[in-house]
Amino acid sequence: MSDYFDVIIAGGSVSGLLAAREITALGNKSVIVMEEDPEIGTPQHCGGLVSMDGMKNLGVIPPPNMIEAKINQAKISSPSYSFNLNTEGQNIIALDRRLLDKHIALQAQRNGVEIRTRCSVRSVSEKKLNVDNNPGSSQIVKTSEGDFSCKFFVDARGVASMIQNNRHGIFQSGQYEVYASWIENGKVEVQFDRDKYPGFFAWIIPTGFGVGKVGVAGNGINPATALKSYMGSKGEKYSVVRKVYAPICVSGPIENFISDGQKVVVGDAAGQTKPTTAGGIYSCGMAGILAGRAISNAFEKNDSNVLWNYQQSWLGIFHDEFNKMLLVRRLLERIDNKTLDQLFHSVSQSTIREICRIGGFDFHTAALTKIFGSRQGIKIMKAILGNEIRRLLI
Repeated sequence: MSDYFDVIIAGGSVSGLLAAREITALGNKSVIVMEEDPEIGTPQHCGGLVSMDGMKNLGVIPPPNMIEAKINQAKISSPSYSFNLNTEGQNIIALDRRLLDKHIALQAQRNGVEIRTRCSVRSVSEKKLNVDNNPGSSQIVKTSEGDFSCKFFVDARGVASMIQNNRHGIFQSGQYEVYASWIENGKVEVQFDRDKYPGFFAWIIPTGFGVGKVGVAGNGINPATALKSYMGSKGEKYSVVRKVYAPICVSGPIENFISDGQKVVVGDAAGQTKPTTAGGIYSCGMAGILAGRAISNAFEKNDSNVLWNYQQSWLGIFHDEFNKMLLVRRLLERIDNKTLDQLFHSVSQSTIREICRIGGFDFHTAALTKIFGSRQGIKIMKAILGNEIRRLLI
């Protein structure tokens, strides 16, 4: 007989751990989180940018040691032009993702969640069983530590889980921890270049004075080569003290977050990272919370159909924003560097001030619309998106 849990969660990142926390909020469900890596929070694939308001909505108040930097400025560049944004009013912070994940893991564990590391899920199948007081269909989960069974299975295994079914919208990325004098504390840099980083960009996220995360991603690029070139273009010496390579997802959410009535997908595995930046602390974290609450309600009402409330609730918050981000992605993927320069050159100082005023890091298409809203930007969008431009400007 396999070990039984009410819920098995594969993946110990933000979305999986928040789902576990919410399911056990009332303390009457057996939940286990299985993380294949040897430590919760590693390796750190994420840049760690999020707003303080977003963190509060996730039920996490970051302690001082978790906040690596407060972001008060962002430099956005095309190959030949750039502009600076004052982001002080948006309360954006760069978090230590290792500490964030462990913080949420502690919240979940205090609710009664069991967490195992170096435990990977190999397969999930359905079987008719009578387990204690849970007759009917159960999920059989084969892992590196043996077989388990559960009522509900939550897939929070990240992009790797998505790649098994579809590689569309999956880019390779690299992110280094770098010591360099050209990293300015509090200032994020984003460099667009259609030739060097097709479909994406290079970035610098400061984590202190002369310390930060420097990364690149793009369709079909070699991240190591691209990063070497990008850092070399700074013209000053630097030291790399850590390297991480990982796939990112920019294709948007999958069609169904629920399958077979008992399997739930959350986070990167569900495509819930932003199509424009691949950031997902807030959108994936909210998915974990909403999924956890839906699972808890499904137990309470003894009705698996309640799980669909999770998908409806998440789409109710993010559907329109993600659709607009996908349109922006289509636009950026189709313009060349000359057009990109024209677009950046058309951004006026009044537009920059308006972008800084409206803010909205977690929901940022309003700011993107301002960038594309110039006469030149609208002309470019009409040529590429046609009538779909209305969906972005509304």
